[in-house]
Amino acid sequence: MDSPIHDVEFLARSEHRVDVLDALSDSPRDRPALQEATGASSATLGRILSDFEERKWVVRSGYRYELTSQGRFVLEGFGNLLTRMETEQKLRDVLELLPAESLGFTLDMFTDATVTVADEADPYRAVRRFDELIEGAETMRAFGTATLKSANVDTLHRNIVDGMETEIIYPPPIIEAVAAWNPAAATEAAESGNLRILLYDALPCGLTLFDGRIALTGYAQDTGLLRVVVDTENPGAFAQAEKIYESYRAKSRPFAPARSTET
Repeated sequence: MDSPIHDVEFLARSEHRVDVLDALSDSPRDRPALQEATGASSATLGRILSDFEERKWVVRSGYRYELTSQGRFVLEGFGNLLTRMETEQKLRDVLELLPAESLGFTLDMFTDATVTVADEADPYRAVRRFDELIEGAETMRAFGTATLKSANVDTLHRNIVDGMETEIIYPPPIIEAVAAWNPAAATEAAESGNLRILLYDALPCGLTLFDGRIALTGYAQDTGLLRVVVDTENPGAFAQAEKIYESYRAKSRPFAPARSTET
């Protein structure tokens, strides 16, 4: 018997092979339908189907081909492998900015995540993504480790005044920086009744819960600029984010504006 790795290599060497299995996962198809679905040439498709029949992954019934139980098993397993590899590739260069593992997140929680990274060509790409998340939210719970860019603060202020229920846990220096951005806007947001601010001296990263979506935010240590936003609606990630947020919330203290401005 060949090593299982040989069959993995067999599938990985040609996207058409995986495409044929995918096309047959819905329903049996004849060769013209498979060609249309996969874009494979007639000769290539013939070789693939012959190899699949030899492996007992497909059977032919009249003019149509269908997956066997073995074929479905292989497709599911290979699909899971591809998903894992795609997730690892997306997160490979940004996990060092996000202490996801130490916070209890696992990589499988981010299989459908949107990963937005700032670079030299577009240093504000992550800022814009975070702005989009704020803009579309009805509720927001967050803690952060660096000052938001003014574009994000503008959107945050507008949404709070318009009714977005917001609770933010910040280190004291960040409160001062956000308030200094626009004292009148900060006062308006605070007096709207939609904003609650808590204080916590040392936070591990940026974490925000928007309705049913979470966002992890990572910052450049030398500049404090937002470098990456990883956001997802994965239920497991959201449940873990709530657990983390509540643990910091329970140990935070209320912000007292009157006392903080006394000199």
